[in-house]
Amino acid sequence: MIFNFTATPEFDFMTYFARHIGATINDGLLFIPAGLGNGYIRKLSFGPEFKITLHHYVLKEDLVIKRNTSGQGNELITIFFYSNEQTLGIAFDNNPNVQFSERDESAIQVTSNDLNSTIRFPAGHTIRYAVIAIMPYYLKTLLALNKLNSTIETITSPGHTFLYFENMTAETKLLLKNLSAVDMNDELSQFYMQIKVQELLYLLFQKLSKRESLPHQNINSADAARLLHIRNEVISDLSAPPVLPELAQIAAMSETKLKQLFKQAFGDTVYNYFQRARMEEAAFLLKQGKRSVAEVGYELGFTNLSHFSRLFEKHYGFTPKRYSSKA
Repeated sequence: MIFNFTATPEFDFMTYFARHIGATINDGLLFIPAGLGNGYIRKLSFGPEFKITLHHYVLKEDLVIKRNTSGQGNELITIFFYSNEQTLGIAFDNNPNVQFSERDESAIQVTSNDLNSTIRFPAGHTIRYAVIAIMPYYLKTLLALNKLNSTIETITSPGHTFLYFENMTAETKLLLKNLSAVDMNDELSQFYMQIKVQELLYLLFQKLSKRESLPHQNINSADAARLLHIRNEVISDLSAPPVLPELAQIAAMSETKLKQLFKQAFGDTVYNYFQRARMEEAAFLLKQGKRSVAEVGYELGFTNLSHFSRLFEKHYGFTPKRYSSKA
C-alpha cells in the first residue's frame, strides 16, 4: 500500500490517511480496518502550532508513505521518533530500502518539511512511532533559550532546510511507551499528554543543545539521500574503518562537503560515528552471550584486544569482560 502526500502546514495526515484506507476517525482516534491489520493512530492537538500523532499497529501488507515537499520552504518542523523491534526503511529519494534504525532499532529524525522522503513499514511487525509537528517560532518560544547553538538556531528559524539524527535514550523509549498507554477517557489526559510530549522535546533538545556550533549548510533531498547511503556504508562492515576518499566518491561529494554534512546531520565525524557503532555492536554481541570477549574483538577487526578493551571501557564505563558478566 502506498500513501502519497504533500507536506504543507495545513495538511492533516490522519484525515487523508483515513480516507485512503476507508477508515473513520472518532475523537482523534483511527482504528486500522480488520482487512488491513489491527491497531490505531491517535492525534492530539495542543493548538494550531503543536501536535503529535501516535502510530501503533500491525499491517498485513507493507506500507509506503511518500512525503513530497510543498515547495513553500520550512514552515513546519517534523520530529519523528521511531522505536521498534523491526528495522525501518527510510530514504530521501527513490530508494526506500535504506535502513534508518541502528542495532537497537530506534532513532529520532528532525527535519524541515521541504525535503522529500519515503518510509517503508514492513508487514507483519508491530510498528510504534510518534511524529511531532511544530511551528519553528512556537518551538523557539517553548524552549525559551537565551543562547542558541547553531543546530537549535537553524531548527527554530525560518528559511533553513535541515536534517538531523539523534540516538534514542532509554528514558525516551520508556516515555514513548507510556504515552501509548495513557487512558484518554481521563478528564486531565490532554493536559497530561501535553506535559509528556514537552518532556519528549526536552530530552531531544537537551542532546541537540550539546552539539558543537558549526555554520549551517542547507541540504536538499539528494544530499539527504546520499548521507543516509554513506551512513549505511560506514556501518555495513564494522571490522574495517571507513576510508573518507572512497566515501566521498560514493556520495559524489568533495571530502570537505561530506565531512561537514555528515557531522551536521549525525552530530559526529564519520570516524567517531563508526567507532561508536562498533562499540554498540560489541555490546550487542556480548549481551547475546554466544561469543567470548576475544571473539567479539576479533570479529570487529581489533588485532589488539587491549586496545579493544580500552575503547569499550571508555564508551561504557566497563571492560568488555565485566560488561559481558553483567549482561
